[in-house]
Amino acid sequence: MSTFAKFFFEVGMLAKTPRSGFPFLGSGKQSVAEHVFRMLNIAFVLAQVSDEAVDKLHLMQLVLFHDLPETRTGDQNYVNHKYVQVEWEKLFGELETELPFGAVIVALVREYEARATPEARLAYDADQLEFITTVKEQMDLGNPLAADWLPPALARLKTSVGKKLAEEIMTTRADAWWFSNKSDRHWIDRGRGEKDVD
Repeated sequence: MSTFAKFFFEVGMLAKTPRSGFPFLGSGKQSVAEHVFRMLNIAFVLAQVSDEAVDKLHLMQLVLFHDLPETRTGDQNYVNHKYVQVEWEKLFGELETELPFGAVIVALVREYEARATPEARLAYDADQLEFITTVKEQMDLGNPLAADWLPPALARLKTSVGKKLAEEIMTTRADAWWFSNKSDRHWIDRGRGEKDVD
């Protein structure tokens, strides 16, 4: 049971591991765990609307574990990747022997990276769509650099359903889910049913 306990503590590091690209963007922040959580929700939607038949549970597992190695490597941004080489085989070997079901987890990470299965391509698009959503939020908040970050992410999308969802993200304001009807009495009455007093 001690290996399970160690695994739970290791997974917890993802909540403390920052996504490292935001200093380059100049605004925003996000942990790897926050990224994975929204990505899981995006993958769930992709699985529901995809034209391809996919194993939904397998897709969710790919998403859940795709960034687990970052507990040990940290989040490597695009600049880091130019100069820092991760010892992937050493890392995978240790994950396989140290973690419960480590071989299963490593196989999922390898499949995600290969993008050779329909589930892996959808997982990859969920990753890109989560990034696009996050950067679009920063654009809507007025970051002038954010718009430049979006075309490369849009170009990385692999599936037709991912591309369609990206179009919707790009044309939807980040606050549209809760503040789309600004003339609603709710906003005037502050949601408490208050009436104007003469």
